[in-house]
Amino acid sequence: MINRKLTKKIRVGNIFIGGDAPIPVQTMIKSDAHDVDAVVKEILRTEDVGCEITRMGVLDMESVKNFSKIKKQIHIPIVADIHFDYRLAIEAIKQGVDKLRINPGNIGDISNVKKVVNLAKERGVPIRIGVNAGSLEKDILEKNNGHATAAGLVESASRHIKILEDLNFDQTIVSLKASDIAMTVEAYNLFSQKYDYPLHIGITEAGTNWSGTIKSSIGIGSLLLDGIGDTLRVSLTADPTLEVRTGWEILKNLEIRDRGPRLISCPTCSRTQYDLFALVKQVEEYLATLDKSIKVAVMGCVVNGPGEAREADVGVAGGKDCGILFSKGKILKTIPESDMFFELKKLIEQF
Repeated sequence: MINRKLTKKIRVGNIFIGGDAPIPVQTMIKSDAHDVDAVVKEILRTEDVGCEITRMGVLDMESVKNFSKIKKQIHIPIVADIHFDYRLAIEAIKQGVDKLRINPGNIGDISNVKKVVNLAKERGVPIRIGVNAGSLEKDILEKNNGHATAAGLVESASRHIKILEDLNFDQTIVSLKASDIAMTVEAYNLFSQKYDYPLHIGITEAGTNWSGTIKSSIGIGSLLLDGIGDTLRVSLTADPTLEVRTGWEILKNLEIRDRGPRLISCPTCSRTQYDLFALVKQVEEYLATLDKSIKVAVMGCVVNGPGEAREADVGVAGGKDCGILFSKGKILKTIPESDMFFELKKLIEQF
């Protein structure tokens, strides 16, 4: 059981982030923000695989004014990602966004910040301060010969937080991201010792579905095991549904939250006498269509299979031309190799 560090609980649309609230999985829109239909279709696809918060980056007033149209057609909170222009932030709030991602120190005169903060207070819109290693303030970088550090990320976040606190605003969520795993983990640990604001965690610019999944799993998993993290986004150069599915796999495998099936499969060895790779692929594709919380095992041999996968709700293990069907380590029956998928599928449907 992982003990999460207690943070402030903040409402974002129809859900909460922080405190004892479940850790929501997020993604970010990759379609053109000017194309409402494309954005809505993308969001609905991510909703189908478990996305609970989405975020859209904006560059101009035209795209900001699409938020109200988008919100009418989706079912999850949407965040406006704003850089530098306070007017876009004000319009985003008026358009009904559920949260702003904006760094108050980057939008000019304090009078501009006040306008954004006052409207955010009035409409109940929280603000995420998003500090990235690639865009730290010049004087912070100069302290370390032009390089980003974990302490520098925390210092930058502290400056933005102070601006909001001086304006009596405390509905703040914070992220401190780098592409470097160790720096990111250190920054979040340093921050959590100092503040109780809820944390949005992730490894930024993690990479492709292959390398990015590995980097994100290491970084996000390390933080969650330390009890740090109130919402997460896996940042991949890939379809956003893969970001969401990866986020859920991290939460499921740490037994923090459960959604959909969990697959256990054997790495194979010379004892394997059937086409396990083909069967695993078939089972994985089938499980991707289910919402049922069930642990399924596909094992290479009958020697160790049922024992190694005794925690699985259902499973199969293969032999030469045949296999066994089992549940919770107990063998149910022997089946021909050609029937292994269909018998396993039938058992999953009955479970």
